[in-house]
Amino acid sequence: MTQLPSDYLERAYAGVLGKTIGVYLGRPFEQWTHERILAELGEITYYVNEKRGVPLVVTDDDLTGTFTFLRALSDYGNTRALTPAQIGQSWLNYIIENKTILWWGGLGYSTEHTAYLRLKNGIPAPASGSIHRNGSIIAQQIGAQIFIDGWAMVAPNDPALAAELAGKAGSVSHDGESVYAAKLWAAMESAAFGESDIQRLLDIGLSFIPADSIIARVIEELRHWRTIQPDWYKTRGWLAEHYNYDIYGGACHVIPNHAVMIMSLLYGDDDFQKSLMIVNTSGLDTDCNSGNVGCLLGIKNGLAGIDSGPDWRGPISDRLYLPTADGGNSITDAAIQTYAIVNSGRALQGQPPLAPKNGARFHFELPGSVQGFTLEQTSNALPMAALANGAGHSEDGSRSLAIRFQQLSAPFNVRASTPTFIPRDAINMKGYSLLASPTLYPGQTVQARLEANAANTAPTLCTLYISKYADENALVCVYGPSVMLEAGDSSILTWEIPALDGAPIANIGLELHSPSTTEGAVYLDYLGWTGAPNVVFTKAEGEMWQRAWVEGIFRLRDTKTAPFHLTQNEGIGVLSQGTREWTDYQVQAAITPHLCKSAGLALRVQGMRRYYALLLREGGKIALVKALDGYTVLAETAFDWEFEIAYTLRLRAVGGRLSAWIEDRLLFELTDPDLAGGGVALICEEGCLSAGDIAVKGV
Repeated sequence: MTQLPSDYLERAYAGVLGKTIGVYLGRPFEQWTHERILAELGEITYYVNEKRGVPLVVTDDDLTGTFTFLRALSDYGNTRALTPAQIGQSWLNYIIENKTILWWGGLGYSTEHTAYLRLKNGIPAPASGSIHRNGSIIAQQIGAQIFIDGWAMVAPNDPALAAELAGKAGSVSHDGESVYAAKLWAAMESAAFGESDIQRLLDIGLSFIPADSIIARVIEELRHWRTIQPDWYKTRGWLAEHYNYDIYGGACHVIPNHAVMIMSLLYGDDDFQKSLMIVNTSGLDTDCNSGNVGCLLGIKNGLAGIDSGPDWRGPISDRLYLPTADGGNSITDAAIQTYAIVNSGRALQGQPPLAPKNGARFHFELPGSVQGFTLEQTSNALPMAALANGAGHSEDGSRSLAIRFQQLSAPFNVRASTPTFIPRDAINMKGYSLLASPTLYPGQTVQARLEANAANTAPTLCTLYISKYADENALVCVYGPSVMLEAGDSSILTWEIPALDGAPIANIGLELHSPSTTEGAVYLDYLGWTGAPNVVFTKAEGEMWQRAWVEGIFRLRDTKTAPFHLTQNEGIGVLSQGTREWTDYQVQAAITPHLCKSAGLALRVQGMRRYYALLLREGGKIALVKALDGYTVLAETAFDWEFEIAYTLRLRAVGGRLSAWIEDRLLFELTDPDLAGGGVALICEEGCLSAGDIAVKGV
């Protein structure tokens, strides 16, 4: 074991931000040539999304894969003995075929798609990604390198462990030079927590790969070239002649992309903006390359290195979308992902997790973090307002979110909010669709602590609120408790979210109001929620109630006879909603099996292949099953069920105790501790089912 660096948390946050900024920067011109970039955009010194007419914060495979595949570590107990096969199981759990994370380019063309099909058909990792199975060209594309940053950040100052974990993760889908590139870059990022010299980092990375590999050769050639050629443009031209796509087969080979990443480090003068300019202006797989370079430099130079140039952080406000089969983790932010990474890193060192401000979701403890909060415009919006993270004004922490305002004519309103579900501008996201469940539900208890600046010139009315979807184009505001804060006052607001007639909650925020001319600030110390929901999922107006359900293969069909009607052509389909924070609760619904092998209801759902379910099974049986690295029948009994008949199923989980009923008849009670929390789902195997309202209630 190695000692964790004293600034581990902040360095990891800088790495997450560097990865995120790099991906968002390079995404609008991914796979453009160097010549086209210069002709249409010029040197890439800042975000160009507005020039391209595309959003800045988007769903992207490079981000989703990086922060999702890493969850295998915590899912399997944060052990150094994590295996490639277990990481492969995480692929099958979190990926929804043809919808999330991967480039679905087809068997034998897309490396990740090929590996996924191998895993799906029972070929475990690392065979799923091997040259022996998939051939040299497919196995040595870029993907292993793309997704490795998290494996480095859980192993700060331990490049051997970082390289080992990156090698295991990379082998799920890749082999050969691709895995060498992943191991080298992970080792460099790990060492960057304590080593500041680029040349020394390269030496450390090279020590973990074969000296006769192509990756090692191109690095040494570039190091030599840097000593004789100061112009990176000419070096890029040399790379295009000797290490370009036309030399290596496939859709996106690792060698050309790794080469421009190394070049950007050697010519970037240790500057975040310049290095990203070089790697992006060079073309090729820009978002992937830029993300890896940004992460390494973020770790190495910290937040100060990112903040030394233009405002990279303000436009993204920490926002991240990570669509997977575990929809409750899709709407997230850089701070949440940082703490997940750091807590896995701490667990690997035998240290307890960090949970600032009693585990509040929004705590603002990382310098500069706003955790997705932005100012909302209202009909009489404040003409001068700003959000800023700053030191102080916290009861149990060190930082808070300041909402600063100045109003020269009374009255005024201003709102600051953060998404809890798909934002309106992301509903029709191009590329990878934003599959997500809300993070906040009726019945859960929200708590927020507020503090008014001691220099405020007038009292400020502070009100918690949420917005729910009325339809795809309209949000309806629902107000909660209020408090009038005089200068220097503080208060804690507590609010149980009311029933919302099936409409998902889009965001949560704080509204400030003053009836008089005023100037000052209100500080949001923290905001979070606890408990299981008390909610009935039913059909609501518009389509957003459907979007709140994550369709894992299933197809949710509109019908006049029941709120839910689903079809599944082959295998097991999962239609889920909820979050990992749901622990002790029960779920109940009337399930009507149509032509199918099995149908039922699930709780503590954590993806496609992690849940408990009560299933009507073919052969006249009903069973309580656990999906976890396969399917285990925990209990089973005879039950003569029929097609087209509705059966009321109920499941309850309290701690490790599971109970199951059909038609108010208690069938099973048993203990199984493996899955501690998760959402609810309808389950159908090869056929069709319909269901009435789905009721979830904490116990």
